[in-house]
Amino acid sequence: MSQESNRQEFNMQESNIQEQFWSSRYQAVGANYLFGTNPSEFLAHRAALFTAGESILAVADGEGRNSVWLAQQGLAVTAIDISAVALQKAQLLANAAAVNVTRIHADMLAADFNTATMPPLFDWVIGIFIQFAADEQREQQFSIMKNMTRSGGRVLLHGYTPQQLVYKTGGPADINNLYTETLLLAAFSDWQIEEISSYEADINEGTGHQGQSALIGLIARKP
Repeated sequence: MSQESNRQEFNMQESNIQEQFWSSRYQAVGANYLFGTNPSEFLAHRAALFTAGESILAVADGEGRNSVWLAQQGLAVTAIDISAVALQKAQLLANAAAVNVTRIHADMLAADFNTATMPPLFDWVIGIFIQFAADEQREQQFSIMKNMTRSGGRVLLHGYTPQQLVYKTGGPADINNLYTETLLLAAFSDWQIEEISSYEADINEGTGHQGQSALIGLIARKP
C-alpha cells in the first residue's frame, strides 16, 4: 500500500472515530439536547449585524441550536456536521421551529472534503465552540472557513480561552485546542478585525456548557 493510500485510510479511520465520539455524546442525552436549544449568547447578542436573506454557513453545527436561530432571523442557512445523530436532532429542532436549514453530513477536515461540492461562497461563516482541532488541523479548519467566505463577507468565531481549564465547565481539556486573542489575530491577520473580545460569563447551555466560563469571540471581515 502506498504512502498516500495509508494517509487516506488513516484520515478515514480518524473521521469515523470522531463521528462515533460525537454521535455517542448526542445519543447519551436522549431526546434532550447536549448543549441546549437556545443559541450561544455571543451569537444572539449580535443579531443586529445580520441582514435578512444573507447566506450563512454554520460549521460543526451539532444539534442545530445556532443554525435554527439563524434561520429564524430570515437568513439562508447551510449547516455542516460530522455526526448523523446530530443532524437528525437538528432537523427535529428546525421542524419544531418551522424553519428551513440545508444540512450537510461531512467531515470538513477529511482529506476527501471538497469545497467545490458546497453551495456558493457565503456572507457569513460561523463557528461556535468548534475547538476540536489543534495546530495543523486548526490551520486547515480556518483556511476552509476563509475560503468559503465571499469577498467582503465575515467569519464569526466563539469559543473558550485557556482559563477555561481552571473552570472545567465545558469545552476541550487540551490547551492546544483553546483560543487566545494572539492566536486569532494571527490567524486572521490578513482580514479586517471588527471585534475581538475575551471575557468571562456564567453560561447555561444544556448539560454540556454549565457554569462560569472563560470565553472569546471574533468577527473578521474578508478583504
